[in-house]
Amino acid sequence: MSDKSLYLKKCINGAWVNREYSWLQFDKRVLEQAMDGTNPLLERCKFLSIFISNLDEFCQVRLGSLINENKTTPLEKENKTGMTAKEQILAILEILPSFYKMSNETYHKLKKSLYSNGLSILKSSELTAKQKEVCKKYFVSQILPRTSPIVMDSKHPLFRLDNLQIYLLVELERKGSSMMGIAKINGSAPRLFHIPGGKKIHLITNEELMLAFADTIFQGFSVKNKTLVRVTRNADFSAPSADADDEYNFDFSRLIQTKVEERTSMDVLRLEALEGISETSRAFMMKHTGLKKNYVFTVESYFDYKFMFSVGDYLDYETSSKLKFKPFKPAFPKNLSKSSDLIEEVGKNDIFLSYPYQSMDVLIRLLQQCATDPRVVSIKITIYRLANHSKIIEALLRAAENGKEVVAVMELCARFDEENNLYNAQLLHEAGCTVFYGIEDYKVHSKIISITLDDGCKLSYITHLGTGNYNESTAKMYTDLNIITANDEIGKDGVDFFRNLATLNLETSYKRLLVAPYSLKTGLIAEMDKEIEKGEKGVIRAKFNSLTDKEYIDKFIEASQKGVKVRLVVRGICCLIPGVKGFTDNIRVTSIVGRFLEHSRIYSFGAKGEERVYIASADLMTRNLDKRVEIATPILDDNVKKQVLHLLELVEEDNVKARELNSDGTYSKIENSQRQINSQEECLSEALSE
Repeated sequence: MSDKSLYLKKCINGAWVNREYSWLQFDKRVLEQAMDGTNPLLERCKFLSIFISNLDEFCQVRLGSLINENKTTPLEKENKTGMTAKEQILAILEILPSFYKMSNETYHKLKKSLYSNGLSILKSSELTAKQKEVCKKYFVSQILPRTSPIVMDSKHPLFRLDNLQIYLLVELERKGSSMMGIAKINGSAPRLFHIPGGKKIHLITNEELMLAFADTIFQGFSVKNKTLVRVTRNADFSAPSADADDEYNFDFSRLIQTKVEERTSMDVLRLEALEGISETSRAFMMKHTGLKKNYVFTVESYFDYKFMFSVGDYLDYETSSKLKFKPFKPAFPKNLSKSSDLIEEVGKNDIFLSYPYQSMDVLIRLLQQCATDPRVVSIKITIYRLANHSKIIEALLRAAENGKEVVAVMELCARFDEENNLYNAQLLHEAGCTVFYGIEDYKVHSKIISITLDDGCKLSYITHLGTGNYNESTAKMYTDLNIITANDEIGKDGVDFFRNLATLNLETSYKRLLVAPYSLKTGLIAEMDKEIEKGEKGVIRAKFNSLTDKEYIDKFIEASQKGVKVRLVVRGICCLIPGVKGFTDNIRVTSIVGRFLEHSRIYSFGAKGEERVYIASADLMTRNLDKRVEIATPILDDNVKKQVLHLLELVEEDNVKARELNSDGTYSKIENSQRQINSQEECLSEALSE
């Protein structure tokens, strides 16, 4: 067996699996949805786009993190498989070529199906003489003015390759001298050009136009060879608040702005080039980037399939609608009317919301009402990711204008959303809101809104707790659970939570809430221990996004060895292998990748009828439990608990979009001759029937 294959072999160690390996397996499951013929064609195109976007992020963040670790602590070993950073890097580099191959094969199948539906995506080599003439006119008028070419010589020796930007690389000759040229398209030119004429819709990408008309870009030179290249830069940075204290006069926002700007110039860690790149061009790029050969990947078609997300926009409405999921409008909860006084309603019963099946408008309307209601004294909120032009922010600004105390804990280290959060933090600050950025060395990832009311006699509280961000856009695409409650104990916990954040006090417990990093981990483990004490009568059920924390993994193993029935639905990374004899015999793990991104977290302990149920902002990852401020809330309302458990049962029973994790670390379809259950479609149907 080769050394390379040994690195992959190390990724699985008994009942434990390497985190990065598991992450890539998740990305593969996303790509499988692009291959799945039961999904509508344009939705399959979107899955391909999502796959490549996920892979780009993986390389920027996870590969980047490992490269940093290999420089700083090369001897340190990952705690589940004992792999060093270098070994993990080499395993990743071995896996990536197969991903390029699968994505290319998937693209060609999708391209063929699109062609059957009247849409053709052309390469530059496929243009007819007439199409080439039309394309050249467009290129000269619209693309060429946006193109920035550079010829490398003694006067122009340096250039910077922007992260994930596609470049034309050419080998040039003039008057017997050879040199290299490089060009990119600046500005906001559409990625696709619709070539007019013909019965079919013909599209071509900008980078293919650059290939076709390279001689126009580099006039006066003879183009001897041409290709396309793209680099990926390391996007993993840490921003300890001590740096702000020392260098930015205690202004953490200025530090983050600087770090975001630095991201564009961080080290290159991946080079992609078209198949057939000449050795001269390859050597030039490797020298310029400083990359070794195994960090260079060649692709047949495209580096970036994100244009596939919008190809349906070029089809007529009748055609495109047949090739998409049937549209739906999130339902308004049946127990509420759109004219309801939501403050009064939540005072009677807890309100439960399940996104995207139910509308986020309920929460927005509650905040809008609170912004003007004379009983409302204050609104306090944690913010991690927001939609553009956020209605949540609009409601908070209005509340501040009306004299309400508004406190926003804005997380500036939400990766790739830093700039949007900086912008909204400034809006809130200018409106007179109190804005602060969490606690040193911890990300605030919790989802909580604490509203204090004064009716003249006493103070009361409304608390929102959820599993997802206060983001109207993702609420239409991510499955998340929410409760809005007037429970007094939870309300007082919410008030205490914000006071503790403001006074830098994390080492405290609460009456009802479990809060990381102090009590969430220990609280959930205590619940697991109760089930372990029951032995074979014990039941642990959970749904979350990732499992990487070794203490939790070992606790699941302990539970299985005691006979406890453990049923887990883990969308993404799962560093626990079920079905390993003597270790995880009583554990079953499935993963659901479907129309919506599974994002809710549910933790249930106890047999049917005796369940103790929590929803949480946290996955079972070390970063969530030890390095973030997270909240898990118990479900105290019996009606809400019933609804949460119903959702949990549906995802457990899914045998259409679910894939089961096997004891060898692979995922497989669930073979079931009984009624097919697509949990997301079931939830949609139930919501629309309300």
